[in-house]
Amino acid sequence: MMRNCLQEILPIILRRTAAGLFSLLMILSFHTSCFAGTTEEIASLLLFVEQSGCTFIRNGKHYDAPEARKHIEKKYNYFKDRIHTAEEFIHYSATKSTMSGQPYRVVCNGVGMTSSDWLLAELDKVRITILEEDHETPDNNPDD
Repeated sequence: MMRNCLQEILPIILRRTAAGLFSLLMILSFHTSCFAGTTEEIASLLLFVEQSGCTFIRNGKHYDAPEARKHIEKKYNYFKDRIHTAEEFIHYSATKSTMSGQPYRVVCNGVGMTSSDWLLAELDKVRITILEEDHETPDNNPDD
């Protein structure tokens, strides 16, 4: 009797276990691809900051672009365990002073704005570029 019961239940358990493992693998795969995208976005933003030629104002003091990148990257490394999206990267690493609470500002070509607004606008451009690259095929590539 026990053997018949096991013979009936075992395939059900195995199917459910396999389905559960498959679901877990799909979730992990999605999470990994999202993280890879986030890492790429953050790297693009750091490079953008460094190459911008803009002046960064932190607690009333002016810094050039390479110095700004170093500071933002230092904060990123400190807050890395809390950062899961590019928006969180901007929030934790490039928005305001954790000491004074003053917002970071950036001046590019004589135009000033918060670093947060500036980087969020650039993040939109980065994402559009990534989407365009992902959808580009050899048949519709205008450079060919």
